Amino acid sequence: MTIHIDIEIGLKALASDKRLLLLELLKDPVGNFPPQVDGDLLEDGVCANWLTERLDVSQPTAARHLKVLSDAGFIIPTRKKGWVFYRRDEAAINRFKTVIREEI
Repeated sequence: MTIHIDIEIGLKALASDKRLLLLELLKDPVGNFPPQVDGDLLEDGVCANWLTERLDVSQPTAARHLKVLSDAGFIIPTRKKGWVFYRRDEAAINRFKTVIREEI
C-alpha cells in the first residue's frame, strides 16, 4: 500500500509557531497535562480544551490550528463522551520527515 504525503500541506501545517507548540506539547502528554476524567492521555490524546488553554488563544483559533494539523495527518482526533481528544500520529510524522529528507 502506498501512502501519499502532500508536502505542501505538511509544510503549511508546520509554518505556525502555535501548531509547532501543539506538536511539542503532544509529544509528552503525561508530562505536559494533568490526568483527564474522560480520556486517557496516551490512548485517546489530550482534550481540545486543555490544548486551547495552553495555546492561550480563543477556542475557534485553537480549533483551526488543530484542524490544519489533523488535515495534514500529524495528529489524530478522537471523539469520546462529547469531547475531542488529540494525539500525535508518529508514523505519519516520520513518513513526512522521510519524504522531506528525500526531496531536499
